[in-house]
Amino acid sequence: MGPIKHKALLNVDLGEAYGNWACGPDLELLPMIDQANIACGFHASDPLIMMETVRACKEHNVAVGAHPGLPDLQGFGRREMKLDPAELTAITIYQVGALQGFLSREDVPLHHVKPHGVLYGMMCRDYEVAKAVMLGIPKGVPVFGLAGTEMERAASDLGLEFWAEMYGDVKYNKDGMLVIDRKKKPWKLEDVDKHVTQQLTTESVTAVDGSNVHLPVKDYRISVCCHSDSPGCVDIIKTTKGVIDKFNEEYRKT
Repeated sequence: MGPIKHKALLNVDLGEAYGNWACGPDLELLPMIDQANIACGFHASDPLIMMETVRACKEHNVAVGAHPGLPDLQGFGRREMKLDPAELTAITIYQVGALQGFLSREDVPLHHVKPHGVLYGMMCRDYEVAKAVMLGIPKGVPVFGLAGTEMERAASDLGLEFWAEMYGDVKYNKDGMLVIDRKKKPWKLEDVDKHVTQQLTTESVTAVDGSNVHLPVKDYRISVCCHSDSPGCVDIIKTTKGVIDKFNEEYRKT
């Protein structure tokens, strides 16, 4: 196992404010990241915030992805809901289409789609949920997801380009699934460093029960995700970027 063959990139969820309520220091984070996942109005954000976030990403040359979630503003898209497949496809088309409107006005391409929160977790576990959401992704647009799960299988079946994600500020269960907290918990920076370094250099992670879990990222392109609503997110992202930069310099082959 390891090291990863491709250059690793850094993505962060942005534009998750709503009205007068801020969520994360987006402008402070933009100079440090490669890709942004912009909320599309269902779990967070609104039209003005989407417009401003797209413009800010363009100014900083950050690639923009859509970050569709379940229709749950109060729960920030981190509470499970039961929707039928047609609804899942429709809410994905709706949210991605909304962001595409702002991207078109700024002449910025849609780089990828990355589902948000518990929807992401549902897609990892349930093939039909994953397939329904991915049917709402425009042709030719990659999807970010967790390798070795139903997300990867659905993307393969539908012919979508798949990027494998790793995480700087999310823990893993012993089955390789993510531990999705409704409210993010603080991390010690030395733990972030160790967490990201292990994933990138060994294709494995230490789960919450102490077991070692293989991450089957194969030859997929890699992006490491951090969250703008994590306590101390600026330092977490700086630490993650430092690990990624070191990895890219010392280990990558292509």
